[in-house]
Amino acid sequence: MRMVDPLARIWEPLGWQPDAARVARFERLRHELCLWNSRLNLTRLVEGDDYWIAQVYDSLWPWLPLLQAGDSSAPQLIDVGTGGGFPGLALAIALPNAHLTLVDSVARKLEAVEAMAREVGLAERVSLRRERVERTGHAPECRGRFDGAMARAVASAPVVAEYLVPLLKPGGQAVLYRGQWSDADQADLERALVPLRARLEGLERRELPAGRGVRHAVRLTPLAPCPKAYPRAVGLPAKAPLGQGAPEP
Repeated sequence: MRMVDPLARIWEPLGWQPDAARVARFERLRHELCLWNSRLNLTRLVEGDDYWIAQVYDSLWPWLPLLQAGDSSAPQLIDVGTGGGFPGLALAIALPNAHLTLVDSVARKLEAVEAMAREVGLAERVSLRRERVERTGHAPECRGRFDGAMARAVASAPVVAEYLVPLLKPGGQAVLYRGQWSDADQADLERALVPLRARLEGLERRELPAGRGVRHAVRLTPLAPCPKAYPRAVGLPAKAPLGQGAPEP
């Protein structure tokens, strides 16, 4: 009798299916997340569909082209404001040749993420940086170094763009994970991209399985090297977002 994969309802709408080894790692990650969540309250999304859809699926779907490229893809990716480790850890499992850099300013969260990465067998491909992303954007080993940069639930789109664009290499792509998205949001973002020398590459809307809501992936690409003034000093991008009447360097 053929066994039915209970997670097929998740992988089928994604358009990609992990092998058994990756599924086992996702399950191990869920276990570790539950353990650490009981100590630090990292997230409420740790059980059932909360984990498999709102964490794993939602982390992966904007990167479907990389998933479908298979093991031939070995991108350098950076997850800004990783919090409890998503989307970075999910992508590290799904893309076995990728290297992920995870950034967060909260030491205890990064301690948990480091332990989870180690227990899941990702320590060699996951690097951690405990700092504000404004500093990451000026670090020589990070600035202009990444094929892909991402942020989920961090700040408004103009603020996140200022965080991510300086990290991209030529031809790289930033993905802003958003819930709702409006014409006003897009207008604000496009104004902010002018001084960053980047453009809106695309906008993808997707409904999560099982009625878990609507998500948008906002894709940015650099047009030229980002001016050295960006990102601005710690706290300034959020205090005075680009494109909204804030003074620019």
